[in-house]
Amino acid sequence: MAHWVLQSDYAEHEETFGSLDAVFALEGERLTRDPLSEVIRIERGGVRYYVKRYWGAGKGLRRYLGRPRVKAEWQNLKLFAKWGIPTAPIVAYGLERSAGAFVRGALVTRELENTLNLAEIAEYEDQRLADRGWVLHVSQQVAQGTRTLHEHHFTHNDLKWRNLLVNDKAELFFIDCPTGSFWWGPLLRYRIIKDLACLDKVAKRVLSRTQRLRFYLQYRDRRRLSEGDKRRVLQILKFFEGRE
Repeated sequence: MAHWVLQSDYAEHEETFGSLDAVFALEGERLTRDPLSEVIRIERGGVRYYVKRYWGAGKGLRRYLGRPRVKAEWQNLKLFAKWGIPTAPIVAYGLERSAGAFVRGALVTRELENTLNLAEIAEYEDQRLADRGWVLHVSQQVAQGTRTLHEHHFTHNDLKWRNLLVNDKAELFFIDCPTGSFWWGPLLRYRIIKDLACLDKVAKRVLSRTQRLRFYLQYRDRRRLSEGDKRRVLQILKFFEGRE
């Protein structure tokens, strides 16, 4: 049985995105591919769309147990929108099962125009990184979005610079979160440290110590570090020791 949703704002693209069969028949520029999925980019009416197609959920019981990756991604993007975190607009989504087992699924999102991910900005030593006002503004948005996730007991689990897009107006967007989930207690605290350490992994190469500290204070929404904050900062700094 197939479950498919085309958002009403995109009803004019019924022929292109109106069913799982139609989406799997699309041809476009292939961006990524692995044994279980691929991402292609297509253009319709001068607008580009990203199509993620999954045809596997793993071997054995993985086909039956837990959320398929594609379902987790569209549900998490919906959560971001619900919580006021800017993200990629969802165009269509759904999946197909047979006898309870995952068969295939897809997610279509509209392109966020005039954006680069922060990893690209760092890699190419974009001049905006030398603009302290720009860095402060973007840092505040990353901090606010991350704080919102964590206040809901939710962690991204892949909060890397490549999954943060910024446009030519310095507006930030959170994307690609198929492994994000809710946690509680010690597991939540550990996952929060991981999210923050992932962000700092690139930040320590391209930002000053003052800018990194300011980000943490923005994240905590306070002016000074408490004793608990100091312990957490040390955990963040040491998180990837011996793993790199």
